[in-house]
Amino acid sequence: MQKNRAFENMRKTALERLMGRDPVEIQKNTGIVFVPETSEFRLISMGQNITVTWPEYRIKPELNQWHHLAVLHYMDMADGSSLTGELMSFGELPGGMVRGGGFDRLCEQTVSHNLGDRSESAVKEICRTLGGKTISCNADLGIVFPFLPYYPITLKIWFADEEIAGTGRMFLDRSAGHFLSVEDAVTVGTLLLEEIVKKI
Repeated sequence: MQKNRAFENMRKTALERLMGRDPVEIQKNTGIVFVPETSEFRLISMGQNITVTWPEYRIKPELNQWHHLAVLHYMDMADGSSLTGELMSFGELPGGMVRGGGFDRLCEQTVSHNLGDRSESAVKEICRTLGGKTISCNADLGIVFPFLPYYPITLKIWFADEEIAGTGRMFLDRSAGHFLSVEDAVTVGTLLLEEIVKKI
């Protein structure tokens, strides 16, 4: 009940901030397509096709409440900054040493316990269902998830061998602070990690 109250309060604040905003400006700043004919925004997040009505900002289909909130916060906060192509840990976010660093450690532990000893092909398939695309990188497996149009999340996994346990980490583009707060970043990272583990 308390979580629902917190969500409703934050949702109300986000909607108040978005009311009266120009949808074309939001499209420019977020990369989310606005369709004037139907008066709705369209995007794909975690492999789902999502619509957001304007000016009411109703989201369909029904999402996890924190995913819902992250979409609204992104629409409010995004400033259209360019992606840098440089990766950083969650702990490197501005003001993210505590919460972001905590998520970095949680991610390493979760990947080690749940993904590190899985087959590469199985992990690839799970990630594909969430919109992930394989990339070349310095890990055994690299996957980029376009969580939101200008908010990619990169997962790197080093699989276990006879001598060492598997591990992995998630990274953000260095522009991430222009699109979501530290709290939202940790929320979306956690959501994505939980969905991956759930599908194992």
